[in-house]
Amino acid sequence: MTDIPNDCWVMVADGEKAIFLRNITDAENPNLEVIRKEEQENPSDREQSANRPGRKSDNGVGQRSAMDDTDWHELAKERFADEMADILYRLAHRGAFDKIVLVAPPKTLGELRKSIHKEVADKVIGEVPKSLTNHPVPEIEKLLKAEMAEASS
Repeated sequence: MTDIPNDCWVMVADGEKAIFLRNITDAENPNLEVIRKEEQENPSDREQSANRPGRKSDNGVGQRSAMDDTDWHELAKERFADEMADILYRLAHRGAFDKIVLVAPPKTLGELRKSIHKEVADKVIGEVPKSLTNHPVPEIEKLLKAEMAEASS
């Protein structure tokens, strides 16, 4: 991970919410300002599922096996990553940012990488595979600064 230069954006996301921040100071002491927040309602899978998992007959007499049901909660998280990739593309296309750091849990980062447009990918200067969406901004600044120090040593 590289330093977070002045005017660099940071997107801190998980599968349900994202915070867009911009560094308003220098790379040595990042001071992140909230630009935008996105959030989606994503109840647990149990609350979203209407049916019991299906069953199918096996070869034996009276034997049946359960089939996996769709995990609606996980599916919503994947769709949220797609939505964030679309938002990033629109922002990048408008020239809102020249550089961005992506901070998200490894699975969400992977989903973002699959969905992200080349125009955005070219502006990504670093990735942090951590979940920081529930941290206050000063804590995010401190953790990112520690990540940068660790990466440069």
